Amino acid sequence: MKLKRLKEIIGFGSIILSAFIVVLILGIIIFDITAKGIGTISWQFLIDFPRDGMTKGGILPAIIGTIYVTFITALFSIPFGVSCAIYLSEYAKEGKLTSFIRAALKNLAGVPSIIYGLFGVALFVHALQFGTSILSSGLTLGLLTLPWIVTASEEAIKTVPQTYREASFALGATKWQTIRTVVLPYALPGILTGSILGLSRACGEIAPILFTGVVFYLPKLPSSIFDQFMALPYHLYVLSTQHHDIEQVRPLAYGTALVLLSLVFILNLSAIILRANFRKKFGKGV
Repeated sequence: MKLKRLKEIIGFGSIILSAFIVVLILGIIIFDITAKGIGTISWQFLIDFPRDGMTKGGILPAIIGTIYVTFITALFSIPFGVSCAIYLSEYAKEGKLTSFIRAALKNLAGVPSIIYGLFGVALFVHALQFGTSILSSGLTLGLLTLPWIVTASEEAIKTVPQTYREASFALGATKWQTIRTVVLPYALPGILTGSILGLSRACGEIAPILFTGVVFYLPKLPSSIFDQFMALPYHLYVLSTQHHDIEQVRPLAYGTALVLLSLVFILNLSAIILRANFRKKFGKGV
């Protein structure tokens, strides 16, 4: 009994220590970016265009471009991802084909983002002739996000008790009515959380948009989804590694990093708030 108790203490202590180390490292990174970037943040920095070779001005085009491409990503990936999850969990029969689809989704979630970028060039830029544009980049990021959304949505749908479905069928509801009015409302918190977390990852990617539409500088905001655009992650990458005067623009790089981090934080906070609201409305859920 003493040996089992000792193993339990060691195991629990290891978990606590691991969690503490992860939170500590994350805290150090956030503190460093905030401390070095907060002095750059101002209203002018957020609403102005870059000037003088990116050494002055603001990052408005990069913010707008990031929002645009993230919106296209969500518009493409969430409906298709949730629909695929509904099919896999509610309609597809268990078998080799279904297992193969799930395995393929897991493998696609681990594919390097640069592969998605090259595929996006071949499919959206050249084959479909969308050109280097917001649309091509958004669709490419949508493909990148799709496996995450499908997996998260399917897991959320699986948490809905089978008795809920049986009760709905007993009342005469069809399968689709049951899914629409019983299953999806209950699973919605998990679906939204997974979707927004996937979008948070997508809005920070560089490789997929590098080949499909992003540019370092534009003198004006995009006027359509077929225009090229600026984006925060690529802007940060160039300021940090490719600029002719890296030391001079380093404060701007930290300011850009802080804005991008804030955008990701807002997306994740939205997921938490939406999840809490839906759990109050529909029960504990997931």
